[in-house]
Amino acid sequence: MSDFASSGGPSGTGRGERRGRRWWILGGVIAGGLVLTGAVTTAVRLLAGQGDDGAGDRDREAADTRWAAGITPEWMSEQMGIDIPATAQTPRAAYEVTSRFDTGLLTFTLSRTEAQAYLKRNPPTGRWLEPTAQTDVAAHDFAHLGLPEPEKFTTGMRYGYVCPDATAPVGESAEPYGMYGGTSEEDCVRLYAHDYMPGRTRIYLRAHYEPGISPLPAGMSPRAD
Repeated sequence: MSDFASSGGPSGTGRGERRGRRWWILGGVIAGGLVLTGAVTTAVRLLAGQGDDGAGDRDREAADTRWAAGITPEWMSEQMGIDIPATAQTPRAAYEVTSRFDTGLLTFTLSRTEAQAYLKRNPPTGRWLEPTAQTDVAAHDFAHLGLPEPEKFTTGMRYGYVCPDATAPVGESAEPYGMYGGTSEEDCVRLYAHDYMPGRTRIYLRAHYEPGISPLPAGMSPRAD
């Protein structure tokens, strides 16, 4: 046998050893690829699971949201602590129950002179404000009553926070839910007055309540109407 062959050249033991190393390297690459694929698959499943949980939470929250049936303007006026004038036309009310907070709505129309007297009897904490355009306001609350949301109006509109309870805080502190009107404990509501046509003004009232603070009276169902 030549010195080349005996030294582990292309033929002989050296070739077998190199083949063994190549297979070992290839096996390592395949194993590493399988591990990486498994990790990616697990991560995707985890992310998908998180997405399902988020969607599930939204579905559960939507399922817990319903408009109570049988709500009358008189009952809603009593909850808000703000009267409905005897001369008011087309009074409407609604009450939405959710898992986070409840929303009470009341609206009616008055003549311009009647509206001025009504706003004087129910002054805001501070002063009346004029809104800026809010094009991103979703049609939800007053849309349930067949009306546009008051935040969408910029002409002939004024609004403020009205607190019939004299002990209620004044100013921004009257909004314990930030953008919302108040709880039944502080008895503050957001009042909008919109001069929607010559000689007529529509009053919008919205209040928010913690769930359970103002339970629905007997005979008023929490079922969606």
